[in-house]
Amino acid sequence: MNAVVFGGSGFLGSHVADALTETGHKVIIFDLRHSPYLHSDQKMVIGDILDMDKVFSAVEACDVIYNFAGIADIDECAGKPIETVKYNILGNSIILEAARKAKTRRFVFASSVYVYSNTGAFYRSSKQACESFIEDYHKLYGLPYTILRYGSLYGERADERNSIHRLIKNALLRGKIIYYGTGDEQREYIHVKDASALSVEILEPEFENQHVILTGNRAMEYRNLLEMIQEMLGNQVEIVYEEGERDAHYKVTPYTFNPKLGRKLVNNPHIDMGQGLLNCMKEIYEQIHQEKHEEMGWLIHKGGEFENDRINKTYF
Repeated sequence: MNAVVFGGSGFLGSHVADALTETGHKVIIFDLRHSPYLHSDQKMVIGDILDMDKVFSAVEACDVIYNFAGIADIDECAGKPIETVKYNILGNSIILEAARKAKTRRFVFASSVYVYSNTGAFYRSSKQACESFIEDYHKLYGLPYTILRYGSLYGERADERNSIHRLIKNALLRGKIIYYGTGDEQREYIHVKDASALSVEILEPEFENQHVILTGNRAMEYRNLLEMIQEMLGNQVEIVYEEGERDAHYKVTPYTFNPKLGRKLVNNPHIDMGQGLLNCMKEIYEQIHQEKHEEMGWLIHKGGEFENDRINKTYF
């Protein structure tokens, strides 16, 4: 099938684009920036999801549309309510309308386990609105859909907005992790490659017009995660717990009672959490040292002096 992945240059979107290509689908990636992970047999479209003409043109003759575009960080949404409405709600509505006109065979939307939670603030509200629009497009126009409610993702290609990426990077850079919470908060982590494989599997007919929950197969307390990272780095990392305002995030479960239940799907076999963390550490370690060498090269080029062993002491 022909598939277009909006937000396909990002963390999750790029992995789903990979999984689609690997399973034989023809893939178009639509994003604000060029994908550094673009395959030679994938097509790249640089554009804004608020540009109706460009969106409509991109989905012509496409069988499947995935929407991963928009603001995906809870804290960023909390600080940018207007931008959240524009890119998460209006942007998704433009893609929906394009899907309707193109008679798309499946519209796949990246929602969140936060969607019917009491937490998540504007991020949650935007996902709720999008889910309602998608359901109404199905009722009014017969547009087939699958809504994917993702849990806590981790893995390669993440950035500072991803909690595990931040934890590992701070551990490698500073030898210290400051965690704002008690440590007993629970998450069901799912590796992004497991999530992306499942995100293609749901194209099967049984998942049409379904809400599917994609999380890990077991809950883990934050304390255990931090101790895993500490042990993997030779117990050279200090863990500090501090009080913090975490009203936007859930402690044990994101779920509150709501009749719109989702069907949970897990990947079996799946990537082991320990191996997944090691892969993240390797990627982040390489990124840090690449940045280090680039900074050293720039200082040498400028004829500057190194501040004692500032750079060397920062990375261990």
